[in-house]
Amino acid sequence: MRSPSRARRSAKPDDRPIDLRSDTVTQPTKQMRAAMAAAEVGDDVLDRDPTMRELEVRVAGLVGAADALWTPSGSMGNLIALMHHLQRGDAFLAPAGAHVLDAELGTAAWLAGGMPRPMEHDAGPGKVSPAAVRRAAGSTGPYYTLRTSLLCLENTHNAAGGTVTAPEEHAEVVAAARGAKLRVHLDGARLWHAAVALGVPPGALTVGADTVQVCLSKGLGAPVGSVVAGSAEFVEEARRLRKMLGGGVRQGGVLAAAGLVALDRVDRLSEDHERARNLASGLRERGWLVGVPQTNIVLVAVADLNGTIRRFEEAGVRASTMAGQVRLMTHADLTDADITTALERIGPVEASRPPGTPSRTGRAPVHPGGK
Repeated sequence: MRSPSRARRSAKPDDRPIDLRSDTVTQPTKQMRAAMAAAEVGDDVLDRDPTMRELEVRVAGLVGAADALWTPSGSMGNLIALMHHLQRGDAFLAPAGAHVLDAELGTAAWLAGGMPRPMEHDAGPGKVSPAAVRRAAGSTGPYYTLRTSLLCLENTHNAAGGTVTAPEEHAEVVAAARGAKLRVHLDGARLWHAAVALGVPPGALTVGADTVQVCLSKGLGAPVGSVVAGSAEFVEEARRLRKMLGGGVRQGGVLAAAGLVALDRVDRLSEDHERARNLASGLRERGWLVGVPQTNIVLVAVADLNGTIRRFEEAGVRASTMAGQVRLMTHADLTDADITTALERIGPVEASRPPGTPSRTGRAPVHPGGK
């Protein structure tokens, strides 16, 4: 009798799970692996690694910044920016559900010393209006008044379903922040997706921001790494902060080489966006509550979140949760056939209802056999 591991290795390709948990599950390409193996390297802590420096300069140019610094993760890049901008006890604003609020283990408060102030999405999913920024910034009060000094934006907004903020919207919000004497940090972990969706250069989406963080592993396929960018003075301080956080990097060019290859793949993100729209359309046809995605994130509203995740997993579709919904994400390692197969495995929404439960049309559902 074959062992379970032997059976898994011999399974037909069509039986493999389709992984839609995140666009971070992508595997480095052969070109990336070759570039990593051949990378020119140096000790970045002592002399700066030449390949890492090439990546930093290239990213700075793409996002319209004077300089940039590689970090092991987007969370570290965001934290470095917040530590730079905030004094202990300062408040900072961010759209509700922002990554810096809900997905970075409270480091904005714990390590950067900031008091988070979530803002309602009054200008659309994931977006805040200039008027809301002005109101939330407040005015100068007595010395004991909580001081708001920073606005954190996110483009695309992950928890809102990968929603995109256009250049004119971004510029208006940043202008309001500037008028209220706030600094601005942009969490652009998926800024590449926003730029491709809008057909604009990434730098058009960063205008006026003091600092910006962009990720190389989300959708682009690099195995690790983000870059945080800003003024030359900021980057000089950011290197110190990275070291304080344990981010001293030695021969980091091995990782930066993959990032350089990743930047050559930005245009192909349009394929992920198209597959996300096809996935969402197919789910709606099957009765699921799904909106039209702007990028590569599909959110599905369900009554039983954990039960639906289990059902998908048992059917061979891996999913995650986000903002109380099922999150499905398309990425570079998927094909059109994978999307078709995922839809076939998921099936109609009625299949997940207990027998006798009314469907959305009020009729008792018909339960097909199997999973």
